[in-house]
Order: sequence, then structure tokens, then C-alpha cells
Amino acid sequence: MEQKPIGFPGEGSAVERVGTLFYWAWFQAKEDAFLPPHPHRGFEIISYLLNGNITHQDTLGNERSLKTGSLQVMQTGSGVQHSEKYEKGTSGFQIWFEPFLGEANYATPTYSDYPAEDFPVETKDGCTIKSIVGGTSPVQLVADAKMWDVTISAGESFEMMVSDGYSIAGLVIKGQSNWQIHNETRLVEPQEFVVCEGDKIGLLRVGAGVHGGSRLILIQVPSVLPYPSYKEVKIRLKVNKEK
Repeated sequence: MEQKPIGFPGEGSAVERVGTLFYWAWFQAKEDAFLPPHPHRGFEIISYLLNGNITHQDTLGNERSLKTGSLQVMQTGSGVQHSEKYEKGTSGFQIWFEPFLGEANYATPTYSDYPAEDFPVETKDGCTIKSIVGGTSPVQLVADAKMWDVTISAGESFEMMVSDGYSIAGLVIKGQSNWQIHNETRLVEPQEFVVCEGDKIGLLRVGAGVHGGSRLILIQVPSVLPYPSYKEVKIRLKVNKEK
């Protein structure tokens, strides 16, 4: 079963993309499942496990097992195929980031994975902030992106600055929370997806309810893709091929 905060073009999701953030799926395996070998090219694809176990195989020769809290990164470059086995009860996110495909399509593909203990964790004012991508995290992508796993204790709040030209895409894993930016406040329910557009510098404040904490994933990306998109690159490659 999948919930897609950002689906592929034509899938009818509420948001087509946000800057370099191209695709975001929340998968939950009700039974043991197998995703057969399939190809990818160009995109940087991460899988972040909330719970359970995944066995990964790819044409680069990797056969790896991922457990709760771990992350895998495929920089798919000039092309790679992979397959995944999901144990019953496994849940997590698969997220695609778009680098400039005019270069990434010709790069050497790579695979890396990181156990839960590799990620730096900061505890501040009743909040636990785990850096997943960018910043102090060991995971650094070519695409401009940062990602955090944030847990907020009941009655506490988390704050971060949203820079001009950037947006925050957020998905609430559990617990109600109040989101406030630029004097606008919104109550966000579990499994709800939110995008805060940074057309100007602003303080994002997310507060958990007094009766229970909240856990959310936050991703910061440029509001606008800063180079030609995959569609434009595909068109240019096709035109050049026909010449």
C-alpha cells in the first residue's frame, strides 16, 4: 500500500513536484512483498525506513539488508536496475530528487546505505531533530536538498527559518500539529502533507498538541528547479539525436 504526497506526472497527486523534490511515496507492506528488478536513470533516490526490513539487490553487485531507521541512496546516473524484498509490517519512504539530468544521465551510478546510528541527532526544547540529508548528515546529494526527521514532545514546538527562494515540504507521521509561517496557522493531521513556500524569509513554527507529541518529516528544497527539468532534457536529447 502506498500514499503518494508527490506522485509521478499524470498520477493526479495534489502536488506535482517542489523544486528538486520530484517524487515522494509512503509505502506500507501489509504482507511480505517483492518488487522485481526494474531500471532507473539520472535521479537520486533514497529509501528511509520507519519500521521493518528491506533486502536490496542491484546490477552494481550490491545485496544489502536495511533495518528500522536506516537509509539507502541510489545515485542512478547512466542507469541501474534494482529489486527489493519487504518483510510484513515494513514501512518507510521512497523519495526522488532531481539533479541536472543533462549531467546526471551520464554519471557513474552509485549505491550507499547508512544505519540509524550514522545520523546526527540534536535534542532541544522538547524536540529531537535527526539530520537525514544535507547539513551535518553523512548523506550529501548533488541535488539541492536537506531532510530531517523531527519528533516534538506534547505541548512543545519546533522552529526553523525558511530562506527566501526555498520551500519546506512536510509529512506528519503521527500526532496533530499546528503549523505557523508568515502569520498563517494551520492544524495538520497525521498522514497529511504540507508545503510551505518561502517567497520571503520566514520562521516556520510547528507545535505539538498538549495531549500528545508529533513526528514529522521535513524536506527543504529550492522552490523552483534551478536548471532545465527532466522533460526539457529529454526533449533536447531527442532533438540532438535526430540531428
